[in-house]
Parts: sequence; C-alpha cells; structure tokens
Amino acid sequence: MESSSSESLFDWIFHSTEAAYAIDGSQLVRHQEFEPPAYSHSCRIVFDPESDFHGIAQLILANSHASIAAVNRQSDLLCVEIVSDVRFSEQFIDVIVSTVGQEYYPITQPLAWLDKPGLLVMDMDSTAIEIECIDELASMAGVGEAVAAVTEQAMQGELDFEQSLRSRVAKLQGASSQIIDDLCQQLPLMPGLTEMVATLQQYQWRLVLASGGFTPFVGHLKQLLNLDAAYANELVIKDGCLSGEVVGEIVDAQFKADTVKRCAQQWQIAAGQRLAIGDGANDIPMIKQADCGFAFHAKPKLKAAANLAIDKLDLRALPFLLRLSQ
Repeated sequence: MESSSSESLFDWIFHSTEAAYAIDGSQLVRHQEFEPPAYSHSCRIVFDPESDFHGIAQLILANSHASIAAVNRQSDLLCVEIVSDVRFSEQFIDVIVSTVGQEYYPITQPLAWLDKPGLLVMDMDSTAIEIECIDELASMAGVGEAVAAVTEQAMQGELDFEQSLRSRVAKLQGASSQIIDDLCQQLPLMPGLTEMVATLQQYQWRLVLASGGFTPFVGHLKQLLNLDAAYANELVIKDGCLSGEVVGEIVDAQFKADTVKRCAQQWQIAAGQRLAIGDGANDIPMIKQADCGFAFHAKPKLKAAANLAIDKLDLRALPFLLRLSQ
C-alpha cells in the first residue's frame, strides 16, 4: 500500500466495526452486503491481497458519498462492494482494471443469493479444467495439430459444432482407448475450481457439468468433486481402440442451454438463482438461458454475451459475485 490513508481505509473496511470513516470533513458509511443502500451505481472489486490496494482506495475516497461493504468468503481473495449516488470515475476504474490481481464488476442486475438454493452449470474444457480434452487426446494419438486447428475454429464460432466434433473425433480412429484412462488420471483442474465448488456446496447449490467433450472426463470430475450431474459426448470404443465416432445425442450449444432449463425444473431452482459459466462461443446459448451468465477467461463473442466476466482472477472470484442474505 502506498499511503497511510490507503492503509487506514483498508483496516476500517476489513478489520473495524466502526460504522463510518471520516475523510476531509465528509465520511464514508458502512453497509452489510445483504442490505445495500438503493443508490444509482454499484460495483464489486475482487482482488488478491498481495495486489496494490492504493488504486481501490483512491476510487473509494473519490466518492465521499459512497457506502462500503466488506464481502467476506472463505477464500484467499478479498472483495469490497461500493454503492454511490455518483457515477464512478472512468479514470479510477481504469486503474483497477489495469492493476494485476484486481477485477472490477459493475452490478447492473440483482445478484443471486449464495445462501439460497441455486444451480451452476459449467462448461468443462478451459473452464473447469485447464485443457481441451480433444486436443490432448489428439496429441497423445499423434494427430494434435490437425485437431487443434479445428478446435480453435469451433471455439471462435466459425464452424458448426456437431460437424467440427465429428471431424475431430474421426481423426482419432485407431488410437488406443488407454489414452482416455491416462488422461483422466492427469486432468489439470482449473485454479480455484475446488474452492469454488466447496463454497457453493456448503450452501447446498446444485452443480452440473455440460460439456462438448467426452463422458469419461466429466464422469471423472463428477466423482472427484461430488457434482450433481454431468453431460458430455460418448466416444465409440471397439476392441480397445477408438472407432473415430460418437454415439447418442450430441451435447452441443443447444443441449447445454436446455441443461440449464431442465436442471432448474428438476430441482425447482427459483428464478434469479440459475447460473452458467463457460469460455467459448459454444457456451453462449447456455449463459443466455441462465439468469446470470459468467464468461471465464473467455473468447470475445462469449464475453460480449455474458453478464459478468472473470478475466484475470481464477474461479475463486465467482462466489464473491453472489450475495449473502445475512
């Protein structure tokens, strides 16, 4: 932190119980996240405690009529909620956005309640895990470059998903099915995934994977993380080798969107409590079907369609974008 004012403001927000913070003849006031004042402008700033708090302090101090809340979760990240009757300065917002380890989230619609029943439908590849499984399988089968080129076109929304899926899977024909088992044992979980899942499960949320990938991998994650359901495409295996085909209904963009609706009905999830998160163009219908759609380190088309975008932080940020009712 670069100044004593930044340090004292930080201490007031996160360590003090004092209702107000005096600055230059004015004062900031405190609210609880479950009862923010009805001001015109609202945002949350999620940040790594190792990042520079000075910019956040300046944003707050520039809005002397603002009300502040500490948003506490069981996480190494920190979060403040700011509500104000004055529009936030673009200059100071730019400071937050450009600072490593900090993200600015304008709140333009009611946030879902963390401590009420909810649903999160997640994409798998490049969202729940760090890789694209089809690309890894292709690499293990010796056809990596050819498949990766098709995958990227599909992620950018340049190809029909089912056609691109069948084209990529066809290139795996003849590969040993052992590569599936090998990859299952080394799936790299996305940073923050286990913490996010644990937080949501603590409040009895329903968690579902809907993936354009393959059933062995979503099944592995479902068991590992104790998820409620998982959907993906089924590879055909004959005599210990991949046939280059998929069987059954294709889990495409529309299937993912339908999963949000179907699961919400199955578990009677109230409106406002149905969320989805993904990273590619194939996830756009899914996040539009949800009450709030999250883009995670996403391609431009998905980010433009999402309600909120996690760009720099990991999945630990998501529970900070839900509201506790007490």
